[in-house]
Amino acid sequence: ERYIGFAPMDQGLPLVVEGHASSLLVDAQDYTGVLRAVTDLKGDIARVSGATPEVARAPEASSATAVIIGTLGKSRLIDQLAHDGKINAAALTGKWEAYLVQLVEAPTPGIDRALVIAGSDKRGTIYGIYGLSEQIGVSPWYWWADVPVRHQDALYVKPGTAFNDHPVVKYRGIFLNDEAPALTNWAKEKFGGFNHEFYVHVFELILRLRGNYLWPAMWGSAFNDDDPQNPALADEFGIVMGTSHHEPLMRAHDEWRRYGRGPWDYARNDTVLREFWRGGMERAKHYEQIVSIGMRGDGDEAMSEETNVALLERIVADQRKLLSDVTGKPAAEVPQLWALYKEVQSYYERGMRVPDDVTLLWCDDNWGNIRRLPTAAERKRPGGAGIYYHFDYVGGPRNY
Repeated sequence: ERYIGFAPMDQGLPLVVEGHASSLLVDAQDYTGVLRAVTDLKGDIARVSGATPEVARAPEASSATAVIIGTLGKSRLIDQLAHDGKINAAALTGKWEAYLVQLVEAPTPGIDRALVIAGSDKRGTIYGIYGLSEQIGVSPWYWWADVPVRHQDALYVKPGTAFNDHPVVKYRGIFLNDEAPALTNWAKEKFGGFNHEFYVHVFELILRLRGNYLWPAMWGSAFNDDDPQNPALADEFGIVMGTSHHEPLMRAHDEWRRYGRGPWDYARNDTVLREFWRGGMERAKHYEQIVSIGMRGDGDEAMSEETNVALLERIVADQRKLLSDVTGKPAAEVPQLWALYKEVQSYYERGMRVPDDVTLLWCDDNWGNIRRLPTAAERKRPGGAGIYYHFDYVGGPRNY
């Protein structure tokens, strides 16, 4: 529901009126990604109204009205509001990416009324922030698609505003694939390639769309190897990173072209492959990720005709041992997926299984038709299920 209006209203809280914008209060100790999103909100309010709000580091500033923004457990202001019973901490505590938006009277000394945006975690707070941006009229696509922003002289929060939200799908994201030549050439022209200057715009878009997950461009590219700032920036934003269905253990396939030795064949070159994968996990172990496991043939192809289920199960077992060795945690505590793409689904149908904590990523048939949905028994697996779905495809029998 819309909680922002553009005309004066009884008991409404003015965000912008007569060229003045209410301050944005945030704790300097909050997540860097939250502070970054607050800066984006400041720019969005100015983009809509022409009035630029002050960003104050709580609890320094005071005013009649304000927007108080923060994460439970990271913001002293939010924690105090929860302690005083002025916001419902139960709506946030222990929740994944939850947030609440609420008008609060006398939230803190020196402030008469405030719009409070509180999150259960980093992304929850960020979604609440970008939700306000969208409410005032800034499309998530304002940059990528040049969606125009309509000017508004005034912005008001409707009286009685109080709601909270959280996702029902845990990971929601995109795969930048089949990216050459169009996106690749554009990124090279504008940014010098798929570097952090490019990805900053991708990350912001994903978050504005309430996403949290990315498989990065990989035709001749390697997210972690091309620009060491890429993974650090993803972590700062709060983007969960992965690698595609045929790139195990956080290694871009182009890195095998760059650094691999011998054949991409576990039966003949398992020691080299394990060390290659170990390098990917060592590099990424401190960041939030979902690890692709299993193995397909070199260059997004099927494995050899001799490939058998026993070999593939051994590959997965070895990969999970490596995950545990590198992270120092049981493999079951490291988010993983197994993509049942193309021929891999036939391995599953022939009896191959992975541990129940691994997400089964079901796939369409490259023409937009889901080939199979999880059974009732499969839906009980702790790892759950996902969908890998194409709306663009390069491959046989034709590109579309």
